Amino acid sequence: MIRLVPDWLLYIVVITVLVFVLFRVDQRQDAPEALPDSPQTGSFLPPPSQYDPAVLVEVGPIASGLGSAFAISPDGWWLTARHVVDGCDAVGLVVSRGAAVRVQDVKRAEFADIALLRTDSSFVPRTEEGEAPARRVLSLDTSERRFQIGQRAFHVGFPQGRPGEAYSRLIGRETLIARGRYDLEEPVLAWAELGRTIGLRGSLAGISGGPALAANGQVIGITVAESARRGRIYTAAPSSILRLLRVEQVEATGTPSERLTPNNYGQASDDMRRDLAVAQVVCVAGEQAPAS
Repeated sequence: MIRLVPDWLLYIVVITVLVFVLFRVDQRQDAPEALPDSPQTGSFLPPPSQYDPAVLVEVGPIASGLGSAFAISPDGWWLTARHVVDGCDAVGLVVSRGAAVRVQDVKRAEFADIALLRTDSSFVPRTEEGEAPARRVLSLDTSERRFQIGQRAFHVGFPQGRPGEAYSRLIGRETLIARGRYDLEEPVLAWAELGRTIGLRGSLAGISGGPALAANGQVIGITVAESARRGRIYTAAPSSILRLLRVEQVEATGTPSERLTPNNYGQASDDMRRDLAVAQVVCVAGEQAPAS
């Protein structure tokens, strides 16, 4: 049976957590002016190296909050960022206004800021009009050796707790060093932000765990951190995602979204959220957790 997080609990979380600040580089400033966009790409992405630049991030204390996730299997598997669900007493996926499906299992990676979520495979998402769209899951592209410097990514999720998206271009690899609630070092991809949909300003906090998609509509990373001051977005490397799937023996099956461009990615992102290919994550910690 599908278990729903009570409406009152969801409202408490949304009201009390106005800005999702569990994991940040520097989210206190607006992003700088968007960089000039160019469709040109350059050399292929090199493999991870001990000489890659390092970026230090702070993992804050356990607290209720909001994030993003995306479906990768009709069997009920989703991907998100580890810091979004780490330490939560209960995790839910928002499926309609005021209701969230309880996540039954959380598989956290020990080597990267990524996690797998499992919901009841019999769950059928419904729109606010009561219709049940075909179950939609996104496909992964883990062949990062073919990635090219300068290629675009489109970041979809729920920044600041509401629908929103940004797009960027690949600038290279960095080593993400997390300190705080847990410690880890992992290779990540660094992206220079190029633009956002209208009305989205300030921090992208809350988009963590959402997919980063290539222009062909395939997922090429999970958004895990930002540096607003530098205009950078960081995503978990596809190799880390593939490693977690192999460890947990989860098969990702799905289809690409429509082809994405700076002109249509806002509407395409709305379609992904409407079909619950991308969903909002609710983390409930401490006294707010419902009885099991």
